[in-house]
Amino acid sequence: MKEQPSQETIDQWHRWFAAECNNAAWNLTSKQDRTTDQDQEMLNLAYASAYHWSKVGQPIHVARGNITLSHAHSLLGDGDLALGYARRALEFFENNECEDWDLAFAHLEIALAAAVQGEADLHAEHYAAARTLGEVIKEEEDRQVFMDEFDRIPSQVLLV
Repeated sequence: MKEQPSQETIDQWHRWFAAECNNAAWNLTSKQDRTTDQDQEMLNLAYASAYHWSKVGQPIHVARGNITLSHAHSLLGDGDLALGYARRALEFFENNECEDWDLAFAHLEIALAAAVQGEADLHAEHYAAARTLGEVIKEEEDRQVFMDEFDRIPSQVLLV
């Protein structure tokens, strides 16, 4: 029988997989022409990241995982799940210490989920908040990452 790895080693694996899965999920979100298989992989990666962070991360990592899950679900057209994950993240970031970009992203994800749902008022409220918060992110690189993502979401909801 092989020796079991130490808990410290297992925790290191969880952290590594959490970060790798999160980054891979976000790489797929920005791909314009994802295949059905890539859509499924994006969603699987988002859930895998959330799972691994739930094992070794702090509550802020869980909230950030909710952002990734919300984004993936929005891109796949599931506004209900996306909105639920985004609202949980926003609640956490509004009530806990976080980075300036965390709160901006939470508003962005609610705006995106609202666009998927066709909820124009909710979209407009959170789109404006995301823009305001995003424009004042202190670190240039963080602000650019946010604004690049912000530019990908609809600026308004078209009512049909």
